[in-house]
Amino acid sequence: MSEPLGPWPRVGLGFDVHPFSDDPARRLVLGGVAIEGPGLAGHSDADVVAHSVADALLGAAGMQDIGTHFPASDPALAGIDSMDILARVVLMVGSHFHIANVDAKVVLESPRLAPHRDDMQRRLSDVVGAPVAVTAKRAEGLGTIGRREGVACWAVALVVPR
Repeated sequence: MSEPLGPWPRVGLGFDVHPFSDDPARRLVLGGVAIEGPGLAGHSDADVVAHSVADALLGAAGMQDIGTHFPASDPALAGIDSMDILARVVLMVGSHFHIANVDAKVVLESPRLAPHRDDMQRRLSDVVGAPVAVTAKRAEGLGTIGRREGVACWAVALVVPR
């Protein structure tokens, strides 16, 4: 980790994207909440929201990215609950920084996230120990996300050195 330049807040941007899986048994998990719909393909449970939040926190702390700490090549991480990854990241970041808040934007055509948003925010906030806002946006039919081939998420995190 690079040392903070001073007592100023730091911002990190996280991103993750996963295609939908062909496996009908694969669950769709977003923000730690199981949602009706096709699951996402990935080494872990492919929770793009938890991954992007973790990536944003690591970036804000100057601790590289989620793939550095939790590589998809590690067989011990196969099928891991992404909320467990996020909890580990919070411990890493929290030893040096106070997490102020996180904002996540999920981009998908379907399913609708509005009925699950409060549960997602509650689960994420409980793990992060700070407010996490989640909103959904549509790609309006454009690109791979617009063609319903997967889900993407961007997250921004604000941390303050302890």
